[in-house]
Amino acid sequence: MDSIAELRAGLGGAMDNGDPTMSMADRLCHACVALLDVDGAAISLMLEGSSQGTFGSSDGLSRDLDEFQFTFGEGPCMDALRQGGPVFAEDLADAAETRWPAYVGSALGLGIGALFALPISLANSYVGALDLYRRAPGPLLGNSLLGGLMAADLAALPLLDMISAEAELATSGKDEPAWTQLASLARVEVYQATGMVMAQLGVGPADALARLRAHAFAEGLTASKVAWSIVGRELSLEPDNGRTDPGGRHS
Repeated sequence: MDSIAELRAGLGGAMDNGDPTMSMADRLCHACVALLDVDGAAISLMLEGSSQGTFGSSDGLSRDLDEFQFTFGEGPCMDALRQGGPVFAEDLADAAETRWPAYVGSALGLGIGALFALPISLANSYVGALDLYRRAPGPLLGNSLLGGLMAADLAALPLLDMISAEAELATSGKDEPAWTQLASLARVEVYQATGMVMAQLGVGPADALARLRAHAFAEGLTASKVAWSIVGRELSLEPDNGRTDPGGRHS
């Protein structure tokens, strides 16, 4: 982009006039890849300090990187919200990068060299983050940094649209809430799987979720993927510490 004005127009135009088969959030993530010096983008939704889901992404790898933050309970998105400002990891392979050991290990395994998280603010509260990644290490500079900050501001618009639609439905007396789309982002399958693990192992919810996350970490999977296997009865976490394959057999 030759100017900030053109960059702003490009990001905004992608949301207004982009591919109609994509959500507004997905279109913004694709625009980030096209206009900024990054290889992927995802919008993480966080409510009350808890990761709720991926609101938009440019590709499956971006979505997996976001899911790993929920799986391990650590990552740049969570730190960006806690700190209320951008969090950058310019070289994940640097031995001095020790902030998120489990998350970084998985990101490096996927060939990611640098990660950047920019918080998203809505009504004076931080509700999520725009996560940008690059395969090669290096800082996010110049127009790419300014464009990322613009995109983080724009990422609040889809949420505002849902709030407006919710208000219209409330006044019209319709029963179908506009927040259905937002609620669908919550990792319902993880909570359902946690309940199944509680019943299987006779443990409390915290221990059950810890077992699910531990299995995900050991297998290099996201917590959601493990949860789908449990809910689909393709995987059972046994009371002992033996590992099971996707068919529920001990390995």
